[in-house]
Amino acid sequence: MIVTVTLNVAVDKSYVIDTPLHVGEVMRVKTCSNTAGGKGLNVSKVIRLCGEDVLATGFCGGFNGAYVEKMLEEKGVRHRFVRVEGETRSCINILASDGTSTEFLEPGAAVSEQEVELFSEQFGKLLPKCQVVTMSGSAPGGVSNDIYARMIRMGREAGVKMILDTSKDYLKEGCKALPYLIKPNQDEIAQLLGKEVGSENEMIEGARQLCAQGISHVVLSLGAKGALDVSRQGVCRAVPPKIDAVNTVGCGDSMVGAMAVALERGWSMQERMRYACAVSAANAMNLETGYFRKEDMEAIYEKVAVEWEPF
Repeated sequence: MIVTVTLNVAVDKSYVIDTPLHVGEVMRVKTCSNTAGGKGLNVSKVIRLCGEDVLATGFCGGFNGAYVEKMLEEKGVRHRFVRVEGETRSCINILASDGTSTEFLEPGAAVSEQEVELFSEQFGKLLPKCQVVTMSGSAPGGVSNDIYARMIRMGREAGVKMILDTSKDYLKEGCKALPYLIKPNQDEIAQLLGKEVGSENEMIEGARQLCAQGISHVVLSLGAKGALDVSRQGVCRAVPPKIDAVNTVGCGDSMVGAMAVALERGWSMQERMRYACAVSAANAMNLETGYFRKEDMEAIYEKVAVEWEPF
C-alpha cells in the first residue's frame, strides 16, 4: 500500500473561458469542473489509476471536506483524514482561450495543536502498513515548518521510502531529515543550496550535492523536455515524445504518483523514469488534474527515450 499525505486539502475548481482573461471585467465561464484537490490528492488519484492500493491522509473539515471525501470515494481512493473544525479550502484554475492558466489558491484554515497531534499519532499507525509514502504541497496555519521532517524520520525508522514534494521552509527542513526522493524545481534547488542555479548542468551539480548529503534521488522536472533522476551513481534522463497538451496542471503530481508506484513495484531507475514520464505526459492531455487515459500513457511509454549517464 502507498500512503499519500495532503496537509492542505482543497476543492479544485477548473473554469474554462473562451476568451483571454481580462482583469477587472466580468468573465463568463464556459465549463466548470470540481475535483478533490491539493497536490497529494492528485498523487492519490494517479496511483489508483495505475492500479495500486492507496490511502490518502491529511486534514479536512466542514462541507468542503466532506465533499472531497465523497469525490475521492467516487474515484476508488480510500482515505483516513483527521477531521478539523476549519473549512477545507477551495482553489480556482482559470483556463483561457489563449492557453494561459491562472490559479487562485486559498491558504487553508488554520489547524490546532491538538489536531496536529492527532494527525501525527494516526500517521505513525499507518507506517507499518505501507512501503512508500508521498508528502506533497503546503500546510495550513498552525503546522510547524518541520512537520515533514518529523514524518520523514518516523518513516525512515519504519523502513518506508519517503517521497517529498513541497517548497520553501517545508522543503528546507524536510531535506534535513533525508527523504528517499525529492522533486525540486530550479528555484528550490537554489534555495536549498543557497546559491544561484541557472543551467541544466548547474541543476545536476546541485542535485549531486544534495545526494552527497544523504538524499538517495533528486528528480528534476524539465517540462516538455522530460525529467532527470540524479543519484550518487549518475543521471537517468527520460524524454517524452511531443504531445498535444491540454492542461499541464498536475503533471508534477502525476510524476510523483507514478514514481511511488514504480518504487512499490520494485522497478529499476530506468523503468521508473520511463513510466513516470509517460504518466506525466498523459496527464497533460486531459483537462482534469490527476487523471490520464491508459491508452494515452501506453502509447507515450513506448516512445519515451531513456538514457543513463554514470558519474
